[in-house]
Amino acid sequence: MAGKQERQRKLARERYERRLAREAQRQASIKRTTQWTAGGVVVLVVVAVVVVGVLTLTHKSSAKALSSPTATPSVNTTPTPTPTPTEVKEPATHCTYTPSGTAARKVGIPSATPDFKATYQATINTNRGAIVIDLLNSKATCTVNSFVFLAQKGFFNKTPCPRLVTTGIFVLQCGDPTGTGAGGPGYEFESENLAGATYNTGTLAMANSGTPNSNGSQFFIVYKNTPLPPSYTPFGTVSSGLNILTAVAKAGVKPPLNPAGGGHPKESVTIESITIKKT
Repeated sequence: MAGKQERQRKLARERYERRLAREAQRQASIKRTTQWTAGGVVVLVVVAVVVVGVLTLTHKSSAKALSSPTATPSVNTTPTPTPTPTEVKEPATHCTYTPSGTAARKVGIPSATPDFKATYQATINTNRGAIVIDLLNSKATCTVNSFVFLAQKGFFNKTPCPRLVTTGIFVLQCGDPTGTGAGGPGYEFESENLAGATYNTGTLAMANSGTPNSNGSQFFIVYKNTPLPPSYTPFGTVSSGLNILTAVAKAGVKPPLNPAGGGHPKESVTIESITIKKT
């Protein structure tokens, strides 16, 4: 009898120990699950914070870029790729000029049908002498068509060149009758001649607002080989008068400085007129 009771007590004790073991295992499992869940929540919170931060920074950066346009080529020693707009086959036989903003001088809009077979030479008569430029009508037809139109309408007459850059890029920028760097003709048009574009000494190219197809009246002349991304339509080459630009550049700049680089030339440059020779 005693042996039977002993066996019963032993079986009861084993069942109790197994119950304790199962309970301990269950508690351990619950603890692990809680830890994993808490860890997951922390990870999700961290990821959410990072995502929100990136989105906020991206949004702010974009807003700043949109609210602070510059109608100028900017200094960029390691330029980021810029989307190249689809270009028409050159020479172009049709041009589109889209009304945009308020014209600094009201002269109208160029013809949509350029003389794509013509050869043009422009003489920029400045207070410091004449700069003669061969225009690239066969490579940037609509740009040349606009430039010729504005020149013949007197848009550039008595216009200061408000920006000279002597570090990073080497350009004199002109083409805004207001002299502020913000004025334009009241229309925009597409970029041209960008494939493989370089900005060597003597290049005449269009300035823009920093976005594709935002060309207007402002242009710049390169007086020393300049590293720029192919984002600014080259439409002419200086054939004489480059010495005028190098002399102005040697004299340097004066305040107020331009946020994008450079400032007013110490030796001021004013375009008296631009004459066009067509052949």
